Amino acid sequence: MKTLKLLILASLPFFLTSCLVTRKKYDIAEAGRLAAIFSRDSVEDLLAEKRVSYDALEKLYNGLKVDTAQLRDGIRNYQTLLNANKSERDQLSNQLNSKLKELGEREETIRQLRGVIDEQNARVKSLLDNVKSALTGFSSDELTVREEGGKVYVAMSDKLLFESGSATVNEMGKSALGKLAGVLNRQTDIDVFIEGHTDSVPIRTAVFKDNWDLSVIRATSVVRILTETYAVNPLQIQPCGRGEFKPVDTNKSTEGRARNRRTEIIIAPKLDKLYELISAQ
Repeated sequence: MKTLKLLILASLPFFLTSCLVTRKKYDIAEAGRLAAIFSRDSVEDLLAEKRVSYDALEKLYNGLKVDTAQLRDGIRNYQTLLNANKSERDQLSNQLNSKLKELGEREETIRQLRGVIDEQNARVKSLLDNVKSALTGFSSDELTVREEGGKVYVAMSDKLLFESGSATVNEMGKSALGKLAGVLNRQTDIDVFIEGHTDSVPIRTAVFKDNWDLSVIRATSVVRILTETYAVNPLQIQPCGRGEFKPVDTNKSTEGRARNRRTEIIIAPKLDKLYELISAQ
């Protein structure tokens, strides 16, 4: 018994030491376990928090994707509109340039026409002055000179040119035509129209069937004097008869009928340049 007690007493320090070591390891292990639990909870909390943040970011990302897609579609639509507008602007610009070019061409044509018209007016004025100067010394009931519509009209009465009922030009008429021929021969770019006119009193003789006949033959007689006696270019002259159908006064009075019995010499500068410009349009 005594021996047993001694053995127990001898083993007691070792046992106590062993218990102390085991307790210490236990505390360390328990502390590690608790730390691990707390650490896992923290990580899980962190992960949960991060998951929430990730979900929010993903939601934001998806929203941004949708917005970006819509923005891209909008930009594409705007680009399409811009391209369409650019095409339309280009078309309008081309049309504008074409119209501006056409306007420039028309303005140039107008300028040229204005130049030709001014030149024609100057020629007509010069021609009128020359004819008036050449035919001085005749009374107004023998002949008149006027300008109308870009032409010079010389109206010679029948008493200046012809005997009554005759188509033969008398000497005074030949003198007047000779003075006029001097002006015509200095003009190379004119047309001359000889028009015979009568009053409305009917005529019928062995020579003339009617007033038409008389007016035509008188116009032809004047042409012959101008071309054969005074060498006016026959290609410049065209005779015609108007009869009583283009009066300048009434046929109900003696004075009016006298004015209607006339031969008109119409001098017109050629309009070749004007015709060329018009034809080019």
